[in-house]
Amino acid sequence: MSVEATKHARELLLKEYRGSLSTLSKAMPGFPFGSVVPYCLDEQGRPLILISRIAQHTHNLLKDPKCSLMVGERGAEDVQAVGRLTYLAEAEQLTDPDVIEAAAERYYRYFPEARSYDTAHNFDFWVLNPVRHRYIGGFGAIHWLDNITLANPFAGPVEVRMIDHMNSDHANAIAHYVKLAGLPKTTPAQMVGIDSEGMHLRIGDALYWLGFPEPCNTSTQVREALVLLARASEWPKKQTAWT
Repeated sequence: MSVEATKHARELLLKEYRGSLSTLSKAMPGFPFGSVVPYCLDEQGRPLILISRIAQHTHNLLKDPKCSLMVGERGAEDVQAVGRLTYLAEAEQLTDPDVIEAAAERYYRYFPEARSYDTAHNFDFWVLNPVRHRYIGGFGAIHWLDNITLANPFAGPVEVRMIDHMNSDHANAIAHYVKLAGLPKTTPAQMVGIDSEGMHLRIGDALYWLGFPEPCNTSTQVREALVLLARASEWPKKQTAWT
């Protein structure tokens, strides 16, 4: 297994926030059924989705949980020359109330408009448990990867405290990250997620993941990375900002 390919595949999964979900059709047995879903990663690094009970893909998953999530780089002029990932998985509906509450808290930070979905139709949270992955990083860079997920050491109250602190007290620092990374300045950015490898910012309806210069496994390391970036005159070259 290529360590570098695994890292790039996971970064692509973090960078993007929507993909094509393929399920096995219940109405048309033997045929794959594609649909578009937004997602964020849960505390274990698995894609977390919120889907309606009346949707075709939900009926398909209830019959057979085997599925795949296809994720590609946004805005690519030549889609065959950039990274893309096929995430083979078995979908699992969340049923434990505490787990659902934690999932909802996380998902709604990333997609606040989804809070109103349940009033229109019944929606449920599902996670995609990884089975295997096919990652293509460009021409000739083709890999089968068994495991690309990485648990988020901050998921839960620690992450929420860090995010709330940054949004409440360090809006200028977040604006500086936006400037350094060359992100759109259409509306003020809000931090919505922190993991060991980077942070997610929400600008308008779009999400952007920015990688830390070095992996952070403690809150102190996160603080040091955020301070470093707030004082930087350019994005550190050791880690590219995904925009």
